[in-house]
Amino acid sequence: MLATLVAKPFHSANWVYEEKYDGIRVLGYKEGSRVRLLSRNAKDRTMRSLTIATAIQELKPFSLLLDGEVVIFDRRQISRFQFLQEDKGDPTFVVFDCLYVDGRDLRHEPLSERRRVLEDVVTFSKRLLLSHRLDRNGLKAYEIAKRRGYEGLVAKDILSPYVEKRSEFWLKVKVHQEEEFVIGGFTQPQGQRQYFGALLLGVYEGGKLRYVGKVGTGFDREKLRSLYRKFKPLIRTNSAFSNPPSEKGAVFLAPRLVAQISYQELTADVRLRQPVYLGLRDDKNADETLLPAAAG
Repeated sequence: MLATLVAKPFHSANWVYEEKYDGIRVLGYKEGSRVRLLSRNAKDRTMRSLTIATAIQELKPFSLLLDGEVVIFDRRQISRFQFLQEDKGDPTFVVFDCLYVDGRDLRHEPLSERRRVLEDVVTFSKRLLLSHRLDRNGLKAYEIAKRRGYEGLVAKDILSPYVEKRSEFWLKVKVHQEEEFVIGGFTQPQGQRQYFGALLLGVYEGGKLRYVGKVGTGFDREKLRSLYRKFKPLIRTNSAFSNPPSEKGAVFLAPRLVAQISYQELTADVRLRQPVYLGLRDDKNADETLLPAAAG
């Protein structure tokens, strides 16, 4: 189930407001002693998060299906996607929904009942954590998220079922602007820089890849080298952008890789302002990467 982005915070009866986490969405499957962790695009992440898999394995139910986010927290207990990318710290599975337990399919039950079951079956450990609910008033919840430096909040209708698509039963409001963008090429390095200068970024709009700007910050030498290795087999003669940038010496790539980018705003002419590279996303497909107003 995916949340729909809205522009402003709000308050409504029968809604709850949770911290929005900056990590990788994962479904945790338990069947007896066997546990699997799968990302949104069905990549198996079990071996990369064995401590989380072990924690789920130790839960009482024989069969279980949990929905949540794998994150790494900083010292202020704020989740940071780049920490996951750089393997800085121990991952935690923040669980916010329970879809199945011991033969009982909960997807058609209201969120209030799913949360009750979730709180009953998930015992706190260093690797498992229930999603943090903020103030009952949505406007106050947003101010808390803003003050504490969270990425944003997710508002959820407590009467809603779990639907396996983007839904307006879950709405997200961002405090910090972060989004996924397709890497469609790169510029040549200048001065002392090696490998490449900046990434050329795009999003899909009407089935076409639209250029939205470039990012040249957020890289150290190892990131530049590692990314360049990934770029080599994707180099192509023609641009995949419907509106190619006029960058001298630009090298274009097949639109396969997705980057997580923080930025101040998307301007009226659809250009990124003050973007910073945070890392690659292997849990998102390039064709899922839409204009932020419609993105998930």
